[in-house]
Amino acid sequence: MKIGFIGLGNMGAPMAANLAKSHEVTGFDTKAQPENLTLADSAAAAAKGADVVITMLPNGDILRAVAKEIHPVMQPGAIHLDCSTVDVESARAVAAQADAAGLQAVDAPVSGGIGGATNGTLTFMAGGPAEAFATVQPLFDIMGQKAVHCGNAGNGQAAKICNNMILGVTMIATSEAFVLADKLGLDRQAMFDVVSTSSGYSWSMNSYCPAPGVGPQSPADNNYQPGFAAELMLKDLNLAQMAAEAADADTPMGQVARDLYKNFVEDEDGIGKDFSAMLPRFEERSRT
Repeated sequence: MKIGFIGLGNMGAPMAANLAKSHEVTGFDTKAQPENLTLADSAAAAAKGADVVITMLPNGDILRAVAKEIHPVMQPGAIHLDCSTVDVESARAVAAQADAAGLQAVDAPVSGGIGGATNGTLTFMAGGPAEAFATVQPLFDIMGQKAVHCGNAGNGQAAKICNNMILGVTMIATSEAFVLADKLGLDRQAMFDVVSTSSGYSWSMNSYCPAPGVGPQSPADNNYQPGFAAELMLKDLNLAQMAAEAADADTPMGQVARDLYKNFVEDEDGIGKDFSAMLPRFEERSRT
């Protein structure tokens, strides 16, 4: 396929590089200039003549602006595959714009972080027409290890924010539990051995344990250098609360998690740290 790739940051650049091994890829970014990719001088130039245009952008406003620039120059029937994590409303608005322009659109945010992007092991959560999903499936196979078609436009974003709301809540609960265990005199390894094989089992505990030296290697073992930064978790929790408000869904735990990460990132020292650094954050606090 001929592919345009717009947004060559920490995630987009390795995704585009993996695709370039077997497809013709032309990239564009306002700042990043990867040396291993063919680059265009504008988003429109990268999109023109492409079978698929992939966007990997920071937020819904930028996605909408880029869509307005690229949709008019894309060839009829081409697919706009958006892998950004944005609000559901923006994803659906862009899909409607694509449809009106005679294009197809798939929203497919990712899970797996920079390591997954580099190693081609991402998971994609996709919304949009089944036919378009089937067309881009070979690209998902190159960039990731799994792609799930979640239904209509915007449902990929819905799946991503629901998943990450669970992740934020469980990481906070896991961190709180370790601090409580410490103060009750329970050894952390014993805590992990029990919980990881009991009803407290979770990805936050078993695969991404926030306690250094316990469980598999995680950012906690690298001084909480980010695999998934706290500010990105805050972004996703904000998106979840925006969606909950729009859908009139009661999500009190999601709201508490958002508020805690907001404090951590904006008012404490959480920015630039992994989201699992909630554990040392709770260690420094008392109940009163």
